[in-house]
Amino acid sequence: MIPSQLESLANHLWQSSLFTLAVWLVTLLLRRNRAAVRHGLWLAASVKFLAPLALLATVGSSMSWRKAPVAAVRSQIAAMEEISQPFTALAPPTLLASVPPAPSRIPEVLFGVWLCGFAANSLAWWRRWRRVRAALRAASPLPLGSLTKLPVRAMSSPARLEPGVFGVFRPFLLLPQGITERLTPAQFEAILAHELCHVRRRDNLAAAIHMVVEALFWFHPLVWWIEARMVEERERACDEEVLRMAGDPQDYAEGIVTVCKFYLESPLVCVSGVTGSNLRRRVEAIMMNRAARQLSLGRKVLVAGVGVLATAGPFVVGVVRAQTDAPLAFEVASVRQNSRYSWIRRPWMPLTAAADCDRAFACISGSRFTEKTASLVDLIMDAYNVKRYRIEGLPSWGDSAHDVYDIAAKSPGDAAPTINQIRQMLQSLLADRFRLKLHHATKELPVYALVIAKNGPKLTVSPDGCDIPGFAGQGHAGAKADGGGDALSATARDAFGFQWWPGIPEALSGFTDRPVIDKTGFEASYYCTPDGRDPLRVLAAELPSGSGGRRGDPQSAVDVSSVDADVTTNSVYTIVEEKWGLKLEPRKAPLDVLIIDRVERPSEN
Repeated sequence: MIPSQLESLANHLWQSSLFTLAVWLVTLLLRRNRAAVRHGLWLAASVKFLAPLALLATVGSSMSWRKAPVAAVRSQIAAMEEISQPFTALAPPTLLASVPPAPSRIPEVLFGVWLCGFAANSLAWWRRWRRVRAALRAASPLPLGSLTKLPVRAMSSPARLEPGVFGVFRPFLLLPQGITERLTPAQFEAILAHELCHVRRRDNLAAAIHMVVEALFWFHPLVWWIEARMVEERERACDEEVLRMAGDPQDYAEGIVTVCKFYLESPLVCVSGVTGSNLRRRVEAIMMNRAARQLSLGRKVLVAGVGVLATAGPFVVGVVRAQTDAPLAFEVASVRQNSRYSWIRRPWMPLTAAADCDRAFACISGSRFTEKTASLVDLIMDAYNVKRYRIEGLPSWGDSAHDVYDIAAKSPGDAAPTINQIRQMLQSLLADRFRLKLHHATKELPVYALVIAKNGPKLTVSPDGCDIPGFAGQGHAGAKADGGGDALSATARDAFGFQWWPGIPEALSGFTDRPVIDKTGFEASYYCTPDGRDPLRVLAAELPSGSGGRRGDPQSAVDVSSVDADVTTNSVYTIVEEKWGLKLEPRKAPLDVLIIDRVERPSEN
């Protein structure tokens, strides 16, 4: 598993590798076209290592002009991000904050290895640079007379280096002494024409850019492969240009071979010479003197498409993501204080979707959402899907039965929103109308650990779920009922109270004064009481009437110290131990809590 500190780097290297692969495929299609085009594509692959897609996407994400999300676009963007960022871990929302893992030493070790490689490469280049500088210090101006008219200075050096162009922004030509005596005038003219091509194309600048890429990403093999391709294509591009200017292939090829015979290749890739790349292949291509094809319209569109995809693509993704990720908000919303039912403390219930919302506290019906007699804490619990014990900093009126509100709202469009979208819209409503500002924090708070009791668990594993009391046939979920009816669907099981085991400890928090964390080690899907009943139904049936209250609310949950002895014998703690064979142990654990920084009473509309 990749440490979180290295996820961005891993994603960037993955994206650059994919782009390099795409460039390679395009160059294969253009192998009979001009080498200058292929060299430009390889330079783009090199520059891609210096331009993370996340940077372009961030610039694009700062632009947004719509609030309504488009589901199809959202799914496409999610698919693109999954492909381009395979190393980004998506942390699922959880009730309890995970205990921070021990700090990993891997990033520090890898940085040390990278630093050693960076230093080694820099030292090697510095030593080669000293050789070039020594040749430059010993060089003197070379007047070529009427042999040719050069747009750059020419210097003559006693070093046995091949002819080359030195300098990035103010280049000059460095020639070895006596080269005019070893080459015929026609050969010398062809060699000079080759070097002037390097000057016009600014090949030294392209090579210097790639040297920076090699220094930073020396550990990536594709970086070194790109260098070989760039050198090969730049030399072929100059060869094609020399032959296009009516250079004689025989003289040109013999001049290159003569230079290779008497002089050493340039030690630095950013000093463009004449002997780079595969010499035999170059001489064969020069002697064949095949005219490179011009790019057809279709291939021009292909090259342009690669460039647009690499630059404008991430920017567009950022723009669209800004639209789809913009906070959702209701199209219209009404917030009114309810004074008629202010004396009622309503129970907390999760958001539901129903056709008839008259008898529900919080309900989604089509594109309309209603919430009745809701205090501020009720709204926050619904908006952020948290329990009361995870909210801190509430004002006195925020959890009062005398400050409750009725909300009627409509979501954008006619389609019914999901519950998660309603929660996001509620968050926007709270920020807009209640001026709510909050932040997350992790705190050590009291919890109950659900563990196995001394005599062992009494719950039994049931692969199909537990019986549904009062349902026709008394059938197990997932199996045929005794009356021959169809098996119950997962939705029906949930509606009748069947719960997967991971949800039972969380639901148990509604009957206690603390959150409950699961320490049983149970792994199966369903656990039933010995008589085949749902554990939560057994608990609710045997608790004293009126206990439980609002789920997760310490003020209304069962408190052993506040009930008499007869009721204590049927408390949640004794029932869990006697009926389930489990035990609630007081502990402390890190919890993710919401801390309110600012909130105001809403203005009615």
